[in-house]
Amino acid sequence: MSVSYPVSPAVDASIRFKTISVNSMRPAATPSQRSYRLVDQQGDPHPVLDDLYDSLDAAWSEAQSWWHEHVGADHAPVGIGVEVSTASGEWRTLRHPGI
Repeated sequence: MSVSYPVSPAVDASIRFKTISVNSMRPAATPSQRSYRLVDQQGDPHPVLDDLYDSLDAAWSEAQSWWHEHVGADHAPVGIGVEVSTASGEWRTLRHPGI
């Protein structure tokens, strides 16, 4: 987006307006800047698997391994969810527990 505003006549008589460019979009975070965490069935950080992961695959693999080891492979669906960090510092749910 470009914005033009009047320039003071004392600056330069040949310049009537100065144009500046403003980037109104935040730069998107790259995947390497994202963190993933596991949550329990209430959506709180998982009490045992309370760690940050570099990728969705790493987080989900850890969740599945832990679930099958502690709950049993016969119990599906996995009662653990996955959240991803956002550029604003919040968390967004990618996979709800039990899905």
